[in-house]
Amino acid sequence: MTQPSAPSDLSAGLPVVRLKPKANARAVRRGFPWVFANEMVVDRRTGALTPGTVALLEDAERSPLGLVAVNPASKIFCRMLDAEGGSAPDEAWFAARLSKALALRERLFDAPFYRLVHAEADGLPGIIIDRFGDVAVIQPNAAWADVLIAPLAAALAQVTGCTTILKNAGGRGRSLEGLDDRDAVLLGTAPEAPLPVEMNGATYMADVTGGQKTGLFFDQRPNHAFAARLAEGARVLDVFSHVGGFALAALAGGAASALAVDGSAPALALAETGAARMGAGDRFATRQGDAFDMLAALGDEGEGFDLVICDPPAFAPSKPALDKGLRAYERVARLSAPLVSEGGYLVLCSCSHAADLTAFTGACLRGIGRAGRRAQLIHTGGAGPDHPLLPQLAESGYLKALFFRL
Repeated sequence: MTQPSAPSDLSAGLPVVRLKPKANARAVRRGFPWVFANEMVVDRRTGALTPGTVALLEDAERSPLGLVAVNPASKIFCRMLDAEGGSAPDEAWFAARLSKALALRERLFDAPFYRLVHAEADGLPGIIIDRFGDVAVIQPNAAWADVLIAPLAAALAQVTGCTTILKNAGGRGRSLEGLDDRDAVLLGTAPEAPLPVEMNGATYMADVTGGQKTGLFFDQRPNHAFAARLAEGARVLDVFSHVGGFALAALAGGAASALAVDGSAPALALAETGAARMGAGDRFATRQGDAFDMLAALGDEGEGFDLVICDPPAFAPSKPALDKGLRAYERVARLSAPLVSEGGYLVLCSCSHAADLTAFTGACLRGIGRAGRRAQLIHTGGAGPDHPLLPQLAESGYLKALFFRL
């Protein structure tokens, strides 16, 4: 394997941080993008570095490993920026990374509605950027991105031509980095109304200023499309629906009807607007309330559906929450399986980083079995290609969608 070159003159003036002798430098050389605090030599100078500082990382023998962003306040002490060394990030540096990310998305999609940057997998660790036409929403979930938000936004405008750029500070990772939760308008004027986004023949309304995350979940796009193939003529139930994700795709696929269930009344109102814009308002209904309560109530009412989809929030966002999260996924499966007609389909999803595919599948099968149903697994889906996976970082492959025939 090629060893990183010696630091260039451009990086020579940067502070140096160093791995402990027993730290796994080999993993870093092979592409693992993080170094944890317990792997670092933290003296008074290193511990005093401002969160977001760009530094040169060395192994215990003082061989350079690359440019990193440092945050002494985080368990992730270093995030790899450039294994080849080079200059610290500036507008030109960001523009080069963004241009590569844009080239991939423009090859994949014929309209500018997608995740433009998926953090480590696009060489911009901790940074999420979702694009909605001429509007882009940045989630800077790492300290270095907050420090360098101005050149990042300038490069984003230059590369994409976006006229409105928003900062969304609602990401869970920001609190782990010691960052605030203050949103901001970085360029242009924030939209006064939700933005229509067309995907898979459906129309979604994205609230980029007040909605969940950046306003819309692009990651489920291919799973929406697969579900739509099962939906023709079907009665569809979409639980944890948000703005109508699977329900509206099913209506576009010819569903006879779709019922969307969610705890958020504003999200369901956006779903209703989307259905009306599609001309499918007469086939669409909503029920607002706790998803578990709604599943139980539909069972008590004797309701049945040909296609049931449950796409809950992350029940296991971290390893300490794994056991509790798996029990919640099992409960979702147990409550939803009885609502599926004989020969119908059940789609169960997880966006939990800590629950891998094997553990999630096991929880789903336990729930289905305890509901007295038998299942065929016909398809396993993940996030769309605008959410690329960094092979060295298992956490970047977070989304799982299991399609069962009962």
